[in-house]
Amino acid sequence: MQDIRNVLGAEIFHIGDTPVTVASIATIAIILLVTYWVSRGIQRVLTRALLRGGLGEQGTVTTVTKLVHYIVLFLGLTVALQTVGISLTSIFAAGAFVAVGVGFALQNILQNFVSGVILLAERSITEHDVLLVDGEMILVERIGARSTIARNRDDQQRIIPNSSLVQSTVVNYTLSDTTYRIRARVGVAYGSDMERVEAALHRAAGQVLERDTTRDPVTLLLEFGDSSVLWEVSIWANDPWVARITLSDLNKAIWRVLKEEEITIAFPQLDVHLSPLPGGPQSTA
Repeated sequence: MQDIRNVLGAEIFHIGDTPVTVASIATIAIILLVTYWVSRGIQRVLTRALLRGGLGEQGTVTTVTKLVHYIVLFLGLTVALQTVGISLTSIFAAGAFVAVGVGFALQNILQNFVSGVILLAERSITEHDVLLVDGEMILVERIGARSTIARNRDDQQRIIPNSSLVQSTVVNYTLSDTTYRIRARVGVAYGSDMERVEAALHRAAGQVLERDTTRDPVTLLLEFGDSSVLWEVSIWANDPWVARITLSDLNKAIWRVLKEEEITIAFPQLDVHLSPLPGGPQSTA
């Protein structure tokens, strides 16, 4: 028994004037473990209460429970340190000497953690949102303390530092609603009847089943190109994750309707005129 007491009372290091022993570390670990399980219980109770009371949707509930989790863990750490006689002032004083050495190493971690708290608090980006990040469309699966887990259209998972989402420009297709716009361009021959072309393109846009029927398609004559008259057809849809499929359906509808109306889809052409060489043979009558 005395040997066990000696082991538990063995000093490992000092924080200020307070010795840190094996027993102190064990006490801190136990309190943190209990705090973690208490936090999990609070999250479950809070989730059921919010969903049952109709006080928020799933994204709001997730944000609230994660913030509560971080707060409970911080309070548990504070209690653990105070229980073994370690004051936060001592930690900060001792940390000042260490901060110079590890500051650069912890800078990115702290930056990403704070960015994660900002994302959870602002809810500008939540789980199941569809984003455009660095030119790639992704679906947010989970927002963690340091990074965000997302999946792209090729079903590959992306681990994105939270600071990247906070500090850079991100397109959120589902921030306030899921409505988005799809544009398709097509060039027709100059000899075409442009009124018929406009009517045909408008009819083609109306055939896309995935479009938002509450908003009418828009058909615009964009420019007179070198080889064609360029038109743009745009529709609105409600599922940005399948935007490429919807665009494909719009293009196929345009192709089908223009073919039915016998309207030529123009392609680049080049006329070459050959002149006779100077001093060449002359034709005689």
